[in-house]
Amino acid sequence: MQKLAIALTAGLLLANAAQAAEYTQIQPQASKITFDYQQMGVGMQGVFKTFNGQLRFDPAHADKAQASLEVDLASVDVDSDEANDELATKTWFNTKSFPKARFESTSVKALPAAGQYEVAGKLTIKGQTHNVVVPARFSEQGGQGVFEGKLTIQRGAFSIGEGAWKAFDIVANDVVVNFKITAK
Repeated sequence: MQKLAIALTAGLLLANAAQAAEYTQIQPQASKITFDYQQMGVGMQGVFKTFNGQLRFDPAHADKAQASLEVDLASVDVDSDEANDELATKTWFNTKSFPKARFESTSVKALPAAGQYEVAGKLTIKGQTHNVVVPARFSEQGGQGVFEGKLTIQRGAFSIGEGAWKAFDIVANDVVVNFKITAK
């Protein structure tokens, strides 16, 4: 009986070790960061084409996870060269003075539902930093880890849209940032 218990315990430990994986390398070509916003009541979408980051995530030890992500704000694409150029100006992203947006995690909390997490951290855009909590889903797909989620930010809190664009009558305050980050 004792040999059977030892064999079962060893089998469970080996099975758990085989399933444990730490994801550390973001795969930009398989990842995407987009955003949704309202302009004059019409839903619009944009994408950031260039970003990079660092990740350390083991699903068995989510509380020890760390993540940082930098987005090249000049890589924004809202499907119009004129609008892309406008977004780079001081009024919007001011990419000359603030070329990157940055997210740095401070904690990760596993939620009761499988694969669901809350990632707390600091989001910095245009020199202004705010604490945020990002809901995220994690799944393993083909030997890679896939993190998906969305976060609503208020552009006014980050001074995105100054001067005449500070009001929210033409471009709404809420911007929904959507992400799919794939890692090995």
